Amino acid sequence: MSTGKPFVSSSISYETLEETLDIKPQGSNLFIGIPREEDFQENRIALTPDAVAVLVSNGHRVVVEQKAGEGAHFSDKEYSDAGAKVAYEKKEVFETDLIIKSAPVSDADLQFLKVNQTIISPIHLPVMKTHILEKMMEKKITALSFENLKDDSGHNPIVRSMSEIAGSAVMLIAGQYLGNFNKGKGVLLGGISGIPPTKVIIIGAGIVGEYAARTALAVGGSVKIFDNNIYRLKRVQNNMGARLWTSVIEPKILAKQLKTCDVAVGALSSSGGRTPIVVTEEMVAAMRPGSVIVDVSIDRGGCFETSEITSHEQPVITKYGVIHYCVPNIPSGFARTASQAVSNVLMPLLLEIGDEGGLEKLVWHKFNIRTGIYLFKGALTNIHLSQRFNLKYTDLNLLIASQR
Repeated sequence: MSTGKPFVSSSISYETLEETLDIKPQGSNLFIGIPREEDFQENRIALTPDAVAVLVSNGHRVVVEQKAGEGAHFSDKEYSDAGAKVAYEKKEVFETDLIIKSAPVSDADLQFLKVNQTIISPIHLPVMKTHILEKMMEKKITALSFENLKDDSGHNPIVRSMSEIAGSAVMLIAGQYLGNFNKGKGVLLGGISGIPPTKVIIIGAGIVGEYAARTALAVGGSVKIFDNNIYRLKRVQNNMGARLWTSVIEPKILAKQLKTCDVAVGALSSSGGRTPIVVTEEMVAAMRPGSVIVDVSIDRGGCFETSEITSHEQPVITKYGVIHYCVPNIPSGFARTASQAVSNVLMPLLLEIGDEGGLEKLVWHKFNIRTGIYLFKGALTNIHLSQRFNLKYTDLNLLIASQR
């Protein structure tokens, strides 16, 4: 054969190399651990027995610590029937590669952490401690937070579900404290024909405020919503499909409305740091005796000046004759519903992590999950945490790109 031009057959197909680079990895079987939460008032569990059954039938292994589901009324037998192994020692649960918690990583957990472990849990920024973060960085842990985890639509599904629960629960709680059973003034929340409706003031038109308004309207209350974000007020109007009484937070208008209301709900959220106080002590002092304040914002400091943290055992304090309900983490008081809501988000996510061959592989494809990752193999990738604790920040996108 002559050494002329190279012979190219038309039957050979050429393909640029870039197209063959990103080959989908082989799926991997996950080894998941669910410890029992010792945290103050944490009754939730992040995976229900039904979710565990789905994971096990997909080839994943799950270890659940004894009595982990007790607060949400899921028994050890339900978990073992679902195919999980029930462990009697916390240490055994932490031998797994992927830990799923419904409370933040605590001091008690630190001694059990394994190098290169993955943890999915809440952060609870107000109570986060520097040494916990440093220890997790030292152990090269990858951590994904409930609060910042986003779904395909760009929303935070777990936060949204918890806010829906808190908002709906607010009116049930207010109704209890208006009644005689809890030394309330004996008023039926909502009212009946011929009696003017109960007046409800809601400060904050986010998800909590919206669901509180829905529940109050459903029982026949008269609702007035305050928020400084006009877009949120418009969104509530649109979502309700009815004309609502809305106003920006103007102290004189707010004080006047609080004077005559039966229930006041604090549902302001803050993107970082403390919630602003919008109701002063004078405004509370002018309220009717026997009226009820439910401050959902207490998780971030509260938006009533008179609010003080209370517990599920001692839920209320009375100041100026006004009943204050300031229990943080309201969804934990409805732990079974809350556990199912968290589980509905995490179970499909875990199946996806398994299919992709691990969380590190999944974040390469799914950009929305990146917002939830605050530690990646020990590197701190959350700018708020790095600023607050003065720790080195690394850009997650650069980290992921450098791993390929």
